[in-house]
Amino acid sequence: MREELRKVPFECRACWHVWEEEYTVRFGDRGEVWLRGNVPVPPPTPAEKCPRCGCYQAVQFPEGYLAHHPELIRATRPAGSDATPLISPVRKRPRWLET
Repeated sequence: MREELRKVPFECRACWHVWEEEYTVRFGDRGEVWLRGNVPVPPPTPAEKCPRCGCYQAVQFPEGYLAHHPELIRATRPAGSDATPLISPVRKRPRWLET
């Protein structure tokens, strides 16, 4: 029996979240069996549930798609804040207008 690890990329049509799910596929005499965490599951479909918003409208990309398009995967660490002070382009109101 042969085993193969597959990463299947998805994108949610509602919130545009992009994610990958890992599956182990076992090939045997009776065909292939898809596993997640050693539990048999049906093969992935575009009706997967989005982990961010819970929507069931996802698009399935070809295997390995995200490896060629890393810009679709968000950074794990947020960008640092900028220390430059913010200056408003609007002038302050004269004190005599304040009540």
